[in-house]
Amino acid sequence: MLALSYLHIEKAENQSARLQRLPRIRVAQIVMDYIAYGWSVEEICCQYLYLTLAEAYEAMGYQFDRQEELDREIYQE
Repeated sequence: MLALSYLHIEKAENQSARLQRLPRIRVAQIVMDYIAYGWSVEEICCQYLYLTLAEAYEAMGYQFDRQEELDREIYQE
């Protein structure tokens, strides 16, 4: 089985996936803005100037690869 790796995301066991460079930013936060506001990745980066395009795109890729996991996390909030 092929293991996926993410350059900009880290996930410790039993914790939320987070950006490596900005560990207080959870992937679920970025995904929630995508869902709630319908923002594109570029618009997310315009709204949050501290995000790079690579980080935002990777967060969305992570979401599509692990949708059930992130859906549960979002639902619990």
